[in-house]
Amino acid sequence: MDRSRDPVLERYAEAARQVDAGGACDGCASGDGPFGAGNYDDLAGLPDAAVHVSLGCGNPVAVADLHAGETVLDLGSGGGIDVLLSARRVGPSGFAYGLDATVEMLDLARRNAAEAGTSNVEFLHGAIEQIPLGDAAVDVVISNCVIVLSGDKAATFAEIARVLRRGGRVGISDIVRAGPDDGTPTRVTCAASAITPAAYEDALRRAGISHVEVTLTDAIGAGLSNAIIRGIKPATSIRLMRDEDWTAVRDIYEAGIATHNATFETAAPSWDSWDASHLVDHRLVATDGDVVIGWAALSPVSDRCVYAGVAENSVYIHPDYRGRGVGTDLLDALVTGAERAGFWTVQTGIFPENLASIAVHERVGFRIVGRRERIGQLDGVWRDTLFLEHRSPRL
Repeated sequence: MDRSRDPVLERYAEAARQVDAGGACDGCASGDGPFGAGNYDDLAGLPDAAVHVSLGCGNPVAVADLHAGETVLDLGSGGGIDVLLSARRVGPSGFAYGLDATVEMLDLARRNAAEAGTSNVEFLHGAIEQIPLGDAAVDVVISNCVIVLSGDKAATFAEIARVLRRGGRVGISDIVRAGPDDGTPTRVTCAASAITPAAYEDALRRAGISHVEVTLTDAIGAGLSNAIIRGIKPATSIRLMRDEDWTAVRDIYEAGIATHNATFETAAPSWDSWDASHLVDHRLVATDGDVVIGWAALSPVSDRCVYAGVAENSVYIHPDYRGRGVGTDLLDALVTGAERAGFWTVQTGIFPENLASIAVHERVGFRIVGRRERIGQLDGVWRDTLFLEHRSPRL
C-alpha cells in the first residue's frame, strides 16, 4: 500500500513506530481529558506501549458493559488497549478480536498481548467497511474514535449488523457533528467526516440496529463532540405483515383480550374491520422461523389534516414469547418507521395494571402524559388508562 496516498494510515503507523521506539506518539494522550488513556480507570497490568499509544475519545469497553463468555470485536483496535481490556472482562471463556488496517499497529498490539500474557485475543488485518469475519460471529462490537474516519459509514454499519449475533449489541465511542463550526479551536482533524447524531442513529437503524442511543459527552471545539453510541441487533426477525398472517395476528390479539388488561375490546374484529382501521404501511410482525409470535400496528387518530402526523399504536405478543424482548423490538421498529414516514407523535392508552406494556413503551422512549380516570367499562367495571406518547425528536 502506498502510504503517501493514505495519510490516516501513515499517521497511525508513525504513532506505532514512535511508541515502539520507547517514546510518546504525536497526538496520543495518556493523561486527563476527553482523549486517550485518561478515559480508563482499570489499566493496571497493561503494557505501557498499549497505554501510551491510546488515541481514543472514550471507553467503549465500559459503554458495552461486557460479560463473561462473550465474543467481542473492536473496530480500529490500534495498540490493543480496548481488546486487552475486553479480553479481561469476558474472561477465559470469552474472546476478543481486534481489527485494524495499519500493519504497524497490529504488530504492536500483538506484542502488547504477548507481554500481558493475554491468550484469548486475535488481531486481524482489514478494513472496517469489510470485516474479515463470518456472519453472526460476535456478541458485541466496540470501537473507539475510528468510525468517524470511515469514508463509507453505511458499509461499516452494514458490516457491524452482519457480524453481530441476534440480540448482540453495539458500544461505540466516537466523534459527531453536534453543531455548526463555530470557529473554536479543536485538536482533531476529522471534522469533515463527522456526521450528526441524527444521521448516526438513522444510518445504524437502516443497517438493522435498533434501540439506538447517541449521547453527547465532551464538546471538543468547532461544533464537534465526543459521543457514546449504543444499539442492539433485534433478537427476533421483524417484517411487514402480510394478509395471510391475519389468522396468527387474530389469535395473538385474542390471547391479549383474554388477559382483561390489554384492551377494552372483548372479541377480535373481522379481517375487513381490522384492515380498514390500521395503516397499511405500518403493520409489523415478529417471527420465530415461519411462526408469527407478535405484531404491532398504527391506527390514525383522526381524519383531520392537522393530525396527519399523529397515530395510535398497538403491540401484542404471543403468550409463549412474552418477556423475551419481542415487544420492545417490535415497538422500536414501528416507531422508527413512523418517524421516517413523517409522524411526529405516536400515542397509546394502557391500563395501569399492565405493567409489562408500560415498561416496553418506556424502554422505547414513550412517556406517561397523564391518567384518564373511569374512561370506559370492561366487563361492567370502570377502568382507568394511562396516556403515553412518543414525540419524534427530528420534527
